[in-house]
Amino acid sequence: MSTDPTNDLSRLTGVRTGKNSYYPAFVRSSRRMQRTVRAMDRISSVVVRTVEGPRGVLEEVARAAAGHLEARWALLALGDEHLRGARPRFVAIGPGGASEDRPEGLPEEVAVELAAIRAGDLSVGALQDDWLRAPMNLEGRQIGVLSVRPGLGEDPEPEDLAVLRILANQAAVSLHTSEQYQASVTLHRRAQRLNRAAELQARDLAARTAELQAAEKQLAVAMQREIVGSERHRIARELHDSVTQYVLSAGMAVEVVRGDAEQHDLGPMVEQLARAKEFTQIAVAQLRTAIYALNQPPDEEAASLEELIEQVVAHHRPTLDVRVVAEGPVTDVPPAASQDLARSVGEALFNIAAHAGATRVIVRLRYRPSSLTVSIADDGCGDPTALRRMLRLEQRAVGDGRHRGLANMDDRIRSLGGTLTFRRARLGGLRVVLNLPLPVPTGRSASHPQEVS
Repeated sequence: MSTDPTNDLSRLTGVRTGKNSYYPAFVRSSRRMQRTVRAMDRISSVVVRTVEGPRGVLEEVARAAAGHLEARWALLALGDEHLRGARPRFVAIGPGGASEDRPEGLPEEVAVELAAIRAGDLSVGALQDDWLRAPMNLEGRQIGVLSVRPGLGEDPEPEDLAVLRILANQAAVSLHTSEQYQASVTLHRRAQRLNRAAELQARDLAARTAELQAAEKQLAVAMQREIVGSERHRIARELHDSVTQYVLSAGMAVEVVRGDAEQHDLGPMVEQLARAKEFTQIAVAQLRTAIYALNQPPDEEAASLEELIEQVVAHHRPTLDVRVVAEGPVTDVPPAASQDLARSVGEALFNIAAHAGATRVIVRLRYRPSSLTVSIADDGCGDPTALRRMLRLEQRAVGDGRHRGLANMDDRIRSLGGTLTFRRARLGGLRVVLNLPLPVPTGRSASHPQEVS
């Protein structure tokens, strides 16, 4: 074992010299160790301050490098070809630890060093112009430089350059994180813009869909009006050319017979014939009113079920006191179904006027979430049992199509998936009830089971 005190002291202090005096070398080694410890402490403070963002981290890195080598200036910069999205691109620390991030605010020698690094001069180590450089490495490639001008008055040791490398690599990681953060912010903003654009497009599409649905509804109503209009004109011609002429002829025949009865002094028969003549006159007047109404264009605004029923009711108000009542939140009914319901109400009112001897009628529309009920109640002498029997007879009858008013009404309601029933009304007479499911089927079908009660 060696007992040379020189070797022992060299191992303990890190000082190797051939002189007998070790004190000056020991002092220099002690100062380097203290600077290294302070640098390590600054590095630890840099690591825990990453939450402050890249600028704070880079400034602290540059200050740690300047403090370690007692440098007047410390410069940390990226090459222009690397980490294009990272910010800031450089940080300079001057006297007193003040930071500067504007090229025009730098002294000439610092500005020259910055321009060289940004242009791609990434050489490291001690340079001829007194700058000491440490590489900023990231994923196996150099992206920039940490450059300082030492003010120690002596050459830097390899340990000093190792400290600079540690600081430079910490800065590289921080800048890479900054670039990733900026990229994520850009993607987030782009996603927000795309989301807003998608929302606007969705609202625009919804508005256009609503407009298209409204246009389709208007087209369906227009087509229905055209069909109904053609049918109205056809019926008006038939009424004028055939039915009205027959009624007028019947009236004339009744008048001739009444004249003969008067000549033969048949008092009771004359009275009955006069009454028949009055009935024919009333029938002709109603036929002419109906023909005039059928030849008029339908009200363009009368598209709802209530309005169609009001139009039907208007034809019977001269002889009946009819009131229309609606209950519950109104639900849209397809135009074809509204026409069928209105015609069924018209058929019921005609039967009341012709056969029931009634004076008051209430037409009630009752809307429920899953059904629609239309009832026609009167104060006449109608009998529910008799009407059920008459409906069954009409459904079994095979002939020329006459006397099928109730059967036609039942066919219309069953084609909509509903039912027709007859009950006793609170007014004292008959109540005809048309019950339909909601929503009303758009297609007509006669496959529903017949229900009459």
